[in-house]
Amino acid sequence: MAITASQVNELRKLTGVGMMDCKKALVETDGDMQKAIELLRQKGQKMAAKRADRDANEGCVLAKTTGNYGALIMVSCETDFVATNAGFVDFTNSIIDAAMAKHLNTKEQVLDMDLNGAKVSDAITDQIAKIGEKIELAHFETIEAEKVYAYVHPGNRMASIVGLNKAGYDQVGHDIAMQVVAMRPVALDAESVPQEIKDAELRVAVEKTKEELVGKAVEAALRKAGINPAHVDSEEHMASNMGKGWITEEQVNQAREIKEKVAAEKAAQLSEQQINQIANGRLNKYFQENTLMEQEYIMEAKVKVKDFIAKADKDLKCTGFKRLELGA
Repeated sequence: MAITASQVNELRKLTGVGMMDCKKALVETDGDMQKAIELLRQKGQKMAAKRADRDANEGCVLAKTTGNYGALIMVSCETDFVATNAGFVDFTNSIIDAAMAKHLNTKEQVLDMDLNGAKVSDAITDQIAKIGEKIELAHFETIEAEKVYAYVHPGNRMASIVGLNKAGYDQVGHDIAMQVVAMRPVALDAESVPQEIKDAELRVAVEKTKEELVGKAVEAALRKAGINPAHVDSEEHMASNMGKGWITEEQVNQAREIKEKVAAEKAAQLSEQQINQIANGRLNKYFQENTLMEQEYIMEAKVKVKDFIAKADKDLKCTGFKRLELGA
């Protein structure tokens, strides 16, 4: 059966796949449009299987709100060339718009959603056939509040949604959404940080505190012996500095003895109370730097985000946020 140019063009409009692939599909299916579409979809499925182990670290991140409901989406791909293509951005927009129109809340619901007559999961497979890269719906997050604000950083690589307990504070909501994107908070406040993260950060703080206390004792002992600690901080430096004449072999041997002896003595004498006090101080600093309410507001030095919000209205509260970033 002869395949006409109009048939090829129609299939191309329906699928977005290249002209030659459309013609081949129509030839194989004797001009049956639906069978040709299914054939191209099967091609996309095969390509998706082949590229399943590829890294898809590029993509498009968008955030939108309808007032008291906001959504955040990440559709990922392999290359920046595809990620910045207008067609790919439009595809991502079409998914988030349709999902918001249905007030969906999970990635699974979105994948199962109808998009122009096909499930989103199938539409993604079609995009794989069209583009030739691994493409996936990586994330879909939502927030509901009295008023939700969205911010997308230029380039569509990172975005956020933020909920407030009151409407009418558009500038505050916008600025807080920008804060979330810029400063990457892990939680709203210290109470909201997952316990496993608190435990992990405290363990790191304890070990760092021990290392610093022991290190200071060793450094003081070396200086007392007339040895520059920077000259003996590693075996490599000791060998190098002996070659330069900055330190003698005798001093190197003495430094090794001091480091071993003083480190062991100081480690045995460490006060658990002192360690815990310093470690908890480090943990509090972690909260200040990594929880939204305790962070310094990016638009005003020495002002915490919680104080910036309270300045607008003492009863105004941020109820939650979500953030997505490519590669994070």
